[in-house]
Amino acid sequence: MFTTLVHFSLLLAQLNPIPAVPARPAGMQDPLNRDTPQSSVLAFLEACRVQNYPRATLYMDLRKIPAATRTATGVRLAAQLEEILDRDAQFDVGALSRDPRGDLTDGLDENRETIATLTIDGQPKTIDLSRVTLPSGLAVWQFSSATLDLIPTLAKVETTSPVEKYLPRPLVEVELLNTPLWRWIALALLALALFALSGIVSRAALGLLHVLLELAGSGIGTKSLEIFVPPARLLVSLLLFRAGMEAIGPSALLRLALTRLLSLLSVFGLAWICTGLVDLCMVRARAWVDRRGGRSSFAAFQLGSRVLKVIIVLAAVTALIGSWGYNTGTIWAGLGVGGLAVALAAQKTLENLFGGVSVITDRPVAIGDFCRFENRTGTVEDIGLRSTRLRTPEQTLVTVPNGQFSAMTLENFSHRNKILFKTVLNLKRDATPEQLRKLIDDITQTLQGDTRVDAGNVPARMIGIGQWSFDVEVFVLIRTADAEKFLSIQQELLLKLLALVRENGMSLALPTQVSVNAAATPAPGQTGAVAPS
Repeated sequence: MFTTLVHFSLLLAQLNPIPAVPARPAGMQDPLNRDTPQSSVLAFLEACRVQNYPRATLYMDLRKIPAATRTATGVRLAAQLEEILDRDAQFDVGALSRDPRGDLTDGLDENRETIATLTIDGQPKTIDLSRVTLPSGLAVWQFSSATLDLIPTLAKVETTSPVEKYLPRPLVEVELLNTPLWRWIALALLALALFALSGIVSRAALGLLHVLLELAGSGIGTKSLEIFVPPARLLVSLLLFRAGMEAIGPSALLRLALTRLLSLLSVFGLAWICTGLVDLCMVRARAWVDRRGGRSSFAAFQLGSRVLKVIIVLAAVTALIGSWGYNTGTIWAGLGVGGLAVALAAQKTLENLFGGVSVITDRPVAIGDFCRFENRTGTVEDIGLRSTRLRTPEQTLVTVPNGQFSAMTLENFSHRNKILFKTVLNLKRDATPEQLRKLIDDITQTLQGDTRVDAGNVPARMIGIGQWSFDVEVFVLIRTADAEKFLSIQQELLLKLLALVRENGMSLALPTQVSVNAAATPAPGQTGAVAPS
């Protein structure tokens, strides 16, 4: 199969000679992506993957090969080099330098870069890139001529895996990304096996950690540690999969794709653990705040934890982008330039964010407080980055953007130490002044003698003579901040007031409507006057 591919590529090379590199001014980017060691090797492998070996020769320094045989020899060497790099489990394209100058810390000549080292008969052999200056003045990275001389020797090494001798031919001959089908199946089975094994390992580690924490007296229960089981399981699986992947030996391009996927999942797992630690700290903070009754402090902790999680996610994304070979400094600079546009487009979001900070720092309300906002009342359930959620007496959930909530006039009922009790007794107008005076004195004595009531000097007074009644107002404070206790005391006081009204020979006035017949047959719609009962 390998020989057939080479012959096919030679035929393409004869029909389509190697195209000349377009002349570009010095300092311009190479159209073939040979500017850095990593980009050059990656472009070489991509050309080989689609069996475009004539193009792959453009990434090789063929100047020492006679022009007459350069095309055929280059195609054959490109195919052999592809196979050598694919079978080298230690070769990692992602680890190559992304600097146009190469790796300046490897101690080699600045125009030379080692990308792989193989051992042949106990002797180390290196595959190198050299920095070549083209006639156009453009400097590019190509596989060195010394490496090309070494390729035939390296290609003679046995490349067939011992496992392939016992497998059906389709599993060996069918390839995807230059990787035989049996290796794909082995990778899938490895992933499944490690997923099951990691569950057992992580559970055992959790149990051991719980025992150690109990011995240390930390007070952290097993339930709190459960949040770390999934990310720990993921990281253990990734670590073992990386080791197994080297044993299975996928092709260089597949190794690169898998390495980037493993990097993504590893960063995700680490960020997951970090956010879990933040949640665990929040649980401890909640217990600490509850013991001291500082609910407003807990709201600040909760907002701080969300900000920390955002920072963790941003750091994880930055680390992932850097591991994939992108210049994070350029990305952050671009974000800085676009920051003004983002700020203008997200004015309301920023307004709500700073509104939430204002609510927490000024502390007009805290989580758990019962308050009045505008014409509604509710209990604060959460103060988030964007909005505040309140539970109304009807048990509905109201969400108010922090920008609006911080600008509202808020009345906090939870911070009062007493609750107002106020009612007006509308007495029938047949009551005498002596009865009214006696009733007011009795009410005053009753309220001033109750230790639960802050009655003041004038808890009851006559406030007016209404159209149908004499109006006596009762105005006192109940010495409690508990709403349910207040309702119980209020009920008791109202019943006492009704009893005092009856004891003094009076009753409450209720306006009624009485029809008076002026004739045997009243006119249609004719009614009498309204009089008190």
